[in-house]
Amino acid sequence: MIDSWIGMVVGLFVLAIAATLVIGHYRRERLLSRMDHRHCWEMMRRRR
Repeated sequence: MIDSWIGMVVGLFVLAIAATLVIGHYRRERLLSRMDHRHCWEMMRRRR
């Protein structure tokens, strides 16, 4: 009985970590898609 509880706790922990990583990935992807790449390129060229 205790083994099944340990398995459930470990499984829920792994699912929580996976969900956090997926949410972070899509958040970064959305932020990058909204970014104005031309503006960033011009800023990097001016630094030289």
